[in-house]
Amino acid sequence: QVQLVESGGGLVQPGGSLRLSCAASTLFFSNTDMAWYRQAPGKPRELVAGIELLGTTTYADSALGRFTISRDNAKSTVTLQMNTLKPEDTAVYYCNAVERLYPFSNYWGQGTQVPVSS
Repeated sequence: QVQLVESGGGLVQPGGSLRLSCAASTLFFSNTDMAWYRQAPGKPRELVAGIELLGTTTYADSALGRFTISRDNAKSTVTLQMNTLKPEDTAVYYCNAVERLYPFSNYWGQGTQVPVSS
């Protein structure tokens, strides 16, 4: 069974930084596109950043210039470095994986809380 294990969430002050990590099984990771989503209270889940197998990245406008997504295919991990955090970044952050081969299965991590508050 595929598992995505997230770590790194927690309370951070405005202007601070946080690094989220997501670990996946090795065989699974070698054929997937990865992404981070977030869901704030009362709002729909939204894409924060995505990274394809070969490294092409995509960012939400709100994340551009502040967040960086990266992946280490040797360690089967994807990381989201978040800088200059704002209160509006407060959300539960979810790791997401989509297989590149049929049936293009979609997997989610359990979520990690990121409150941004002074």
